Formats: sequence, structure tokens, C-alpha cells
Amino acid sequence: MDLAMVKKNGWNIFFVIILLVIVFVPSSKALVLRGLMEIGLFKPGISAPAENSVVSGLAGIRFKNATGKVVDLGSLKGKVVFLNFWATWCPPCQAEMPSVNKLYQRFKNDPNVVFILVDGDSNLPKAQQYMNRKKFDLPVYEVDSAIPEQLFKGSLPTTVVFDKEGRISYNEEGAANYNSKKFVEFIQQLILM
Repeated sequence: MDLAMVKKNGWNIFFVIILLVIVFVPSSKALVLRGLMEIGLFKPGISAPAENSVVSGLAGIRFKNATGKVVDLGSLKGKVVFLNFWATWCPPCQAEMPSVNKLYQRFKNDPNVVFILVDGDSNLPKAQQYMNRKKFDLPVYEVDSAIPEQLFKGSLPTTVVFDKEGRISYNEEGAANYNSKKFVEFIQQLILM
């Protein structure tokens, strides 16, 4: 066997191993997705809220944090609400979490904006451990009531943003870069409305 053939086979084996790691190791897949977000893929699609995008009866849709504090969506009228359904094992969730954390850091002191990150597994200790390990300062909740399918169909991650009137201004499944200039401006516009 000549040296050229050994090099070629070596590179093929290397790429197959890399591909297998990306496919079977969630944190590797998240790293690749995060890299794709950084170069401009996975931008959130933002459009004006539709007139019929009000969820009837936000009151009673509740989320609870680890200390037992319950947040009811109906009580948040007058605030912009960033609602994100995620899980610690979900590579697209892991990929978008740094951008969600940066967005949260921008708006966490604004009394007009509320962030609710809902652990899809309802395992708050595990979710909080993940946040601590990654040094994210995001508020983690679990579902404490029925969730209308209009908000969450079961796909992770799912992100919903409500304007101050309780209208759905953004509702997307899949990972996105939520710290993009366009999305930050979108949140700022909702605050001013």
C-alpha cells in the first residue's frame, strides 16, 4: 500500500469519526449548530403580530420555579414575555442557550420584559444544574397548568414572544440566534408599543 492511499484512507476515517461524534454526542451537535448560528444561519423570522394572534385566556397558563413561585401568563399583560420551552438533553436547545442568555442579560433589568424558560422535562434541579454549569443566569420554570397547543406543540426548542397586549408576536420551533441585532431591535420595538 502506498503512502498516498494511507493518507486518503486516514482522512476518510477521520471525517467518519468526526461525523459520528457530531451525530451521537449532543454537546458536539450543539457546538456545530452554535457555529452555524454565529455565521448567520438560524436567524429568527420576525414579522408583525397578526390580529388573530391573541391566545384566548392567557389567565390560568402557569409556570412554577424551584422555589415554588408561580407565574401566570394572564398577570403579565403590559409586559413583553419571552417564553422558551427547552430541555438539557436537546442539542438545538443547547445551541441557542448562549444567545438566549445574552438577550436576557440585555433586558433582565427592564421591568417591561419577562423571561420564562420552561424545562420540557419538568426536572428543575437538573435544569438549574445545567444553567449553573454553563454560567447562565436564566430563570427556569416548569409547567404548572395545561398549555394550549397554540403555544407549544411538543417540539423543542419552541420560543414564543408576547407583546404587551398578550398577542403572539413571535412563535417558532427550532434553534435561533436570539441575540442578533434584528431580534434585539424587535424586543425593543415591542417594549415601546
